Amino acid sequence: MSRTQRALLLVALAQFAIGAAAVFARFALTASGPLAVSAARLTIGALPLLALAALRGRLRPIDGPTERRLAVAGLLLAAHFACWIASLDFASVALSTLLVCSSAIWTEAYAVLRRGRIDLYAAISVAGALAGVAIVVGAPDRVNTPLGLALAIGGAIAIAAYLIVVRATDARYDTLAVTSRTYTYAAVALIVAAAFAHDHLPPTGDLRAWGGILAMALISQLFGHTALNAAVRVLSATFVSTTTLLEPVVAAALAAWLFGERLGATTALGALVILAAIAVALRGETRAEVLTER
Repeated sequence: MSRTQRALLLVALAQFAIGAAAVFARFALTASGPLAVSAARLTIGALPLLALAALRGRLRPIDGPTERRLAVAGLLLAAHFACWIASLDFASVALSTLLVCSSAIWTEAYAVLRRGRIDLYAAISVAGALAGVAIVVGAPDRVNTPLGLALAIGGAIAIAAYLIVVRATDARYDTLAVTSRTYTYAAVALIVAAAFAHDHLPPTGDLRAWGGILAMALISQLFGHTALNAAVRVLSATFVSTTTLLEPVVAAALAAWLFGERLGATTALGALVILAAIAVALRGETRAEVLTER
């Protein structure tokens, strides 16, 4: 299996893990505030990575500019969670989800500015994937305010910037070195934000809520987001961002299975459109790899 194939497998598994976060969050938010849940998720996800990184000597600074870059990446990750969660108070879940999944647009816009031209495969895949997400989430079910839309788009821009920053990290910093730093910086930022917002953690005895938090931390964060961090060192930020558009489909399928929510024909159609768009992006990614090898 080639390096690119391993990265593609990681991305596929990561999307299922991260897509399940919406279901886990439903349990977690029954007894806690959104910022507190996010802070707990990132803290629990960061602690084992910090311990492992310390044991393997990955916390030793190698390059000053890279250390500062990763601190910025951590703040961007915190901003992503903070903006997206806050947007849910001012916009419908459907529209917020659609907008926060638009990160591929922003990574590709940055790539276009850098290379001075539009990549056909990337443009088609981004447009198709967004169309698929629009089909999956359907029409908004309540009034959406400008603040809500701005916060959701801000969350998308923040995660796009995070992927771009991480991709450009010094090669001497492996995935463990990167994630142990960025998760910790993000967790600290969210803890501070939760304290200012007076968000509270669920009661110690609430196993349902804590089960949701632990599942988000260990499955969605520790595995899912760490896998994306590893994959983006090999694959383009635009491609990785485009695959995240699978997350609403995964969440809808799990909700149908666990909560009996209907998985309609439009969801299935949207999923097929997204898969087709990702296939186009994959074609462009493998084509770029072949050209590079030549």
